Amino acid sequence: MADARVRLGMVGGGQGAFIGGVHRIAARIDDRYELVAGALSSKPDVAKASADELHIAPDRSYASYEEMFAAEAKREDGIEAVAIVTPNHMHFPVAKAALEAGINVICDKPVTRTLEEALELEQICAKSDAFFALTHNYSAYPLVRYAREMVERGDLGQVRLVQVEYPQEWLTQAPEEDNKQAAWRTDPKRSGKAGCLGDIGTHAFQLATFISQLELDSVSADLTAFVPGRAVDDNVHAMMRFKGGAKGMLWTSQIAPGCENGLKIRIFGDKAGLEWAQEKPNELWLTPLAGHHQRITRRDDNIDSDIATRGIRIPFGHPEGYLEAFATLYTDVADVLVAKRKGEQHPIESWIPGIETGVLGMRFIEAVLNSSEADGRWTPLVS
Repeated sequence: MADARVRLGMVGGGQGAFIGGVHRIAARIDDRYELVAGALSSKPDVAKASADELHIAPDRSYASYEEMFAAEAKREDGIEAVAIVTPNHMHFPVAKAALEAGINVICDKPVTRTLEEALELEQICAKSDAFFALTHNYSAYPLVRYAREMVERGDLGQVRLVQVEYPQEWLTQAPEEDNKQAAWRTDPKRSGKAGCLGDIGTHAFQLATFISQLELDSVSADLTAFVPGRAVDDNVHAMMRFKGGAKGMLWTSQIAPGCENGLKIRIFGDKAGLEWAQEKPNELWLTPLAGHHQRITRRDDNIDSDIATRGIRIPFGHPEGYLEAFATLYTDVADVLVAKRKGEQHPIESWIPGIETGVLGMRFIEAVLNSSEADGRWTPLVS
């Protein structure tokens, strides 16, 4: 008999939201979850209408996450996990309440609004039996995971340089007042002190450290808010020094016309270099020193990796992308939770970004902010 689907609740993600729909699609692609409850909006009418659209039973559509956690705990078929898809300022209180109630958490990034919140949440995670996952979905692409394995087995030799960028154009001008996605991302009360840095800079940084497995030592950064009146950064330049001597550069921007979603990484060692771009996710380029460019695709005779191929659903040549990578992460979490039901631990757990990844991302944000405020002074990673 197949393992029962994971019973999922959701906080946020109602009508007008973007990321909530992505999480719901990802949860359903491999048929591992059933969305059974939600506190989908702080506005009661929107929450009800959203629940109706998603076929959530009226008695399991809640006015608040507190009400949902209390009511679901009394049910034999209560939620096993909650997806947190709110603006950043709500990540901490919702995750805290869920963990303390013993509910597994799938949280959007960045993990919290401040480093202090992240550190407190780390302590709560340590005391809870619940599992915590952070949806850095780019690290679930098959070729990204394969790139990490290539680095680990020494295909590049000793890593010397890491270049990562993530430019977008969508905030080049001040958005319309009714742009819900832009409104909270440019409001420090909801996004935190970091704008572009927190929204997509954390993705770029996580991808760089995930593949390279390098540990950041210090940063020299320059943050700018180019759009007049904008209260948070919309462009980030940061140089990075890693422990062991490797160097790196990170550029993220949301004011780069012509750039749609240009996440790209290049890593260079003393034997070879590799390159991967999110807009062409089904190919990875490896270039040995003084050798020819080698194009690696998702072909099963190209990838000698169980961890990479577990995220492949369709024959090579058919493109897989953003939603599928998100789904792989959700399926990884489902595997962990099903194993947990049986009192077991699944080996994929070590590949899933968790609270440690979230805290590291917040330490990075804090160091970059501090460096920029000090006119680019080299600043150690905040401890």
